[in-house]
Amino acid sequence: MYSWMMNPNLEKEWNDDILIVPPNEGEAFVSDGNKQKVIVPTFVTNNHYGLYDIEMAANARGPKLHYHKLMDETFIVREGTLTVLTAKGELTAKARTAIHIPKLSVHGYNNDTDNIVKMTMIFNPGLDREDFFRKMYKMLEENPNDLQAFQNLYLEMIAIH
Repeated sequence: MYSWMMNPNLEKEWNDDILIVPPNEGEAFVSDGNKQKVIVPTFVTNNHYGLYDIEMAANARGPKLHYHKLMDETFIVREGTLTVLTAKGELTAKARTAIHIPKLSVHGYNNDTDNIVKMTMIFNPGLDREDFFRKMYKMLEENPNDLQAFQNLYLEMIAIH
């Protein structure tokens, strides 16, 4: 046994709250060629961050230009080429590229290729982002072109946080 394991003072600080999410588990959302899976939900991290897996079909549209008032967003492109929309134009992010979007930065993204795009997304802080995604994907399913409904959802999420 390791000597650090024998120290009773250290054991008082430890916990066994490790979360392992197998590839086929976790809440998922699907809409119009986009799949989003919750890997580490915000409640697990006490809203410090949320970790998500995104898969975009060939030529799938992502969110239009928008910004986050209260959180940063980071993407890591694992496969394919992502088109990142910014206030100044479009950027291309190939596999193994990290994209950090500080709060208040205008952004959006699309898959403008004939291949799939897979990426990891992190929101920091998490701010119960899963609730927003549940409501947004339901709204997209019921009436995808209702901009007023989307604006109301956005304002609701800001008011909560």
